[in-house]
Amino acid sequence: MIDWNDRQARRRREGLLFLVLFALTIPAANYLIQHVGTTCVPNGPCLVPVLPGISAPSGVLMIGFALVLRDLVQRRLGVVAAVLAILAGAAFSALLAPPALVIASAVAFLLSEFADLAVYTPLARRRLVSAVVASSMVGLVVDSVVFLWLAFGSLEFLAGQVVGKAWMVLFAIPFVAWLRRRDARLGLAPA
Repeated sequence: MIDWNDRQARRRREGLLFLVLFALTIPAANYLIQHVGTTCVPNGPCLVPVLPGISAPSGVLMIGFALVLRDLVQRRLGVVAAVLAILAGAAFSALLAPPALVIASAVAFLLSEFADLAVYTPLARRRLVSAVVASSMVGLVVDSVVFLWLAFGSLEFLAGQVVGKAWMVLFAIPFVAWLRRRDARLGLAPA
């Protein structure tokens, strides 16, 4: 068992790492949606397959991770830091999004991350993995509907958006489970 000061320092370091990674998902998503995909729609997004016969704008890959990382920022740095990260992330998203996607990107980010926070917060102390899965699922649906509707006036890629983001959440769950077990072993209580 490590002493209290070491636990606090580790929590802060890890929280800052999660915060930086969370912030990096925003430019990465904006870059991907414009430049990376198996198909790039003229005046539209670049698409990637997420299931046979289902494609999604490639930015979904980062948004799924962003939802999980926001939960980890809250776990390490607290709810106030998570709220500030959401607000900064929405502004950052608006600054980095292509002009046609600024409103859609910022509003979808803001609403989905606050939906994630609202679900995660009451569940996190009892069941971390369940809280991350439940909050991410709510957040990814909100993000998908809001972004697609505001950006393209259509929900044509909704299934792909939801599936693509869900894949990224699923890929992150083993890490979240490991983190929970390690926290319990080291006595690292959440913020």
